[in-house]
Amino acid sequence: MTETGGPTSIKAFEERLLEVSESLPKRLRQCADYVAANKDRIAVSTVAEMAEGAGVQPSAFMRFCQILGFSGFSEMQKLFRDSFVGGWPDYTTRLQHLREKAEGSPTALLAEFVEAGRTSLEGLLKTVEPQMLERAVETLAKAKMIHIIGLRRSFPVASYLAYALEKMNVPAMLHSAVGKLENHHAIRPGDVLLAITFSPYSTETIDLVEAVAARGIPVVAVTDTIVSPLRRFDAITLSVSEVDFGAFRSLSATLCLAITLSVAVGTARQDD
Repeated sequence: MTETGGPTSIKAFEERLLEVSESLPKRLRQCADYVAANKDRIAVSTVAEMAEGAGVQPSAFMRFCQILGFSGFSEMQKLFRDSFVGGWPDYTTRLQHLREKAEGSPTALLAEFVEAGRTSLEGLLKTVEPQMLERAVETLAKAKMIHIIGLRRSFPVASYLAYALEKMNVPAMLHSAVGKLENHHAIRPGDVLLAITFSPYSTETIDLVEAVAARGIPVVAVTDTIVSPLRRFDAITLSVSEVDFGAFRSLSATLCLAITLSVAVGTARQDD
């Protein structure tokens, strides 16, 4: 902690954020959700920009910083700037020249999304805990059937996982909720649920995880922030942070993790 009681490391910051988030009033919870999903922005944004992103007034965002134990936004920002020293993307300057010359063109957009994807992929090695990854693969490999759910933005990832696992002869079932056919009854003891959801979180996915976890069936969760509701259900959690460009977020890191899980589970089952 700092002299004012604020966290002194990113890990301590995440622990403090998780500790206070559930008890925060609506506006301050918006700050918590936004910060958890956009930690990469703290070091380079103003308090006004962070407040705008969270949909609150700057004064509310300052109050949020104080609840975390900082004297204000500047102190919180310093923690992140100090943590990222020497770690900024190598291609930023080169891409900036391209953006200035061809802002809004397809080529410039491609460069923006490539940069966002590259940064997300590099971050994946930091957000996924090796021990959790090992546990996830072991749990999935032992399952009689892997049930997969991921809706809206997560659907491409869920459908890819179902496809890849099927090609490796791993029993897998995709829950798409098409026509409101939820197929909850198909999940039985010995099975595992693989749930994928990102902020704003899918209610259908959370409801299925809650119902399955209550029955004692293991859950492997692929999600983003440390305040993700999936963490309440004792799931084996794999964290992914996708860097966005504008209002758009790609799935570069998430699909990379999906490929890793598929191949690792397929290999583990062959070894058995």
